[in-house]
Amino acid sequence: MPIYEFECGECGERFEELVAAGTESAACPACGATGAPRRLSSFAPTRQPTAAQRRRMEDRRGIDRDGARQRFKRNLAERRERKPGS
Repeated sequence: MPIYEFECGECGERFEELVAAGTESAACPACGATGAPRRLSSFAPTRQPTAAQRRRMEDRRGIDRDGARQRFKRNLAERRERKPGS
């Protein structure tokens, strides 16, 4: 269910509602009027780099990616040693 933005024609209140896809109007929470039309709202693009972009950035900065892998293997070996019943 998407979140749509609506604007009340009676009081001018703008609000967002979690409604079924394709819903064209909703009741205003401020004044209770029905039929507040859906607005075209913008969205914020994310700035999260993809895995490939992250690797390229790390390569440019000279970061060693094996550090996390080695820590994971070391922690896994320690947990296996501490495993109860062995």
